[in-house]
Amino acid sequence: MLPFDARLPGRPQRVLVAGVSGSGKTTVARDVAAVLDAPHTELDSLFHGPGWVPRAEFCDEVRALAARETWTTEWQYAAARPLLLERADLLVWLDLPFATVTLPRLVRRTVRRRVRREVLWNGNVEPPLHTVLTDREHVVRWAVTHRAGNRARVTAAAQQLPHLPVVRLRSPREVTAWLSGPLAESAGAG
Repeated sequence: MLPFDARLPGRPQRVLVAGVSGSGKTTVARDVAAVLDAPHTELDSLFHGPGWVPRAEFCDEVRALAARETWTTEWQYAAARPLLLERADLLVWLDLPFATVTLPRLVRRTVRRRVRREVLWNGNVEPPLHTVLTDREHVVRWAVTHRAGNRARVTAAAQQLPHLPVVRLRSPREVTAWLSGPLAESAGAG
């Protein structure tokens, strides 16, 4: 496991960004893609069909994504994780403080999306806010109940694939420093 200030072994071509919902996976994946001048694919856009129904072609599209020479995406969805991990050459783990950073960020994002009725993937919008109390799959409840699983998955991946660099970022400050430091340096070396 590499700290935020460790030099990367080379210029990454296929980057996964792991973290619990609200940790900033998509934002960091976009930032990584910009630094590396590599394409970013948002996995949520491939997964969610109209009415929040999973799209039947999801796994085929993930396989096609994984087969590309360069990409950056989020490491989520049980069916997609092994397909992407097999081809990744860098895993970035957003292990931010949950109670003080991730949860408030997730709640703000969820409320903003709902109040503004922001259209997300394939015409979907956030459900009414009261559903956080009634829907076990609500994104805020999901993050609270599934955050430990993320830690276990990243740790297992690091053990199973010792050749795969795993960068652990523990604060927004470390994220910023890593993007402008080791990642930018690796992009210049390529």
